[in-house]
Amino acid sequence: MKWLTAMLATGILCTTVKAQEGTTKPDPKTDSIRIGGMVIVKSGENKKGVHVNVGGAWGPVKKPKKVSTNWGVVDLGFSNYSDRTEYTTAGSYLQNRPGYPALGKSDFKLRSGKSVNVNIWFFMQRISMYKNYVNFKWGLGLELNNYRYKSSISYREGGVQPYSNLPAITDKPFIFRDSISFSKNKLAADYLTLPLMLNFESNPSQSRKSFHLSMGISLGYLYSQRNKQKSDLRGKWTNKGDYDLERFKFAYQGEIGFGSLRLYGSYSPKSMYKHSLDMRPYTIGLRFSN
Repeated sequence: MKWLTAMLATGILCTTVKAQEGTTKPDPKTDSIRIGGMVIVKSGENKKGVHVNVGGAWGPVKKPKKVSTNWGVVDLGFSNYSDRTEYTTAGSYLQNRPGYPALGKSDFKLRSGKSVNVNIWFFMQRISMYKNYVNFKWGLGLELNNYRYKSSISYREGGVQPYSNLPAITDKPFIFRDSISFSKNKLAADYLTLPLMLNFESNPSQSRKSFHLSMGISLGYLYSQRNKQKSDLRGKWTNKGDYDLERFKFAYQGEIGFGSLRLYGSYSPKSMYKHSLDMRPYTIGLRFSN
């Protein structure tokens, strides 16, 4: 029994010494903060080294990068516009069919739930301006807007005569009320867009637990415009052309959210048309970004 007691005493003594070596306190010259079982230590003469101890294991804290890039960001939302048109002075852009009332604001009302906005950002990059709390954020991508009409209006380029008793217009595009009803009637306007924003982060080191706020502008270039229709009489029909939409688009843009959940929105203070119609587009929806 004496030899067993001696072995147990020796084992306990070795374990105690080893435990003390594994829990050696940091040098007095260091600053340390204990949070439960975790110890954060800032060491060195100039206190630049940062280490974390969790359950006896030491390792460096990962600092947020000064430049971070997200690839393939997608927005899903709704497109609409604020109609400020003076229809009494719209001119020849709105062609009225004989026997039909003049085109007015009711002809340009949208099916809000089906007027969809999809943005595909090739990348979104954030550049730190002040310790990753304040950043410059920019990107590049495609802004796709679909405006679904309730009425049966149609778009045509100049020189096209939609019905026999309307004189042909050779130099200007125009809109008219069609003779049939459509199950689907939309104007699609697609832009190559460059957003420029100022970004604020509440917790830069943990993006998933951070409050995000971005505000700024966007500059867009219209690369495609088309009137897509579907009816029992004509089937699917796409009218591609120049419908007097502004080639360049300026808009205010912003996003707000927490973690990976974010809301985005944009508003253009200028009409999307060059002449006659005063339609100021806006969008709102969800942004899917890591």
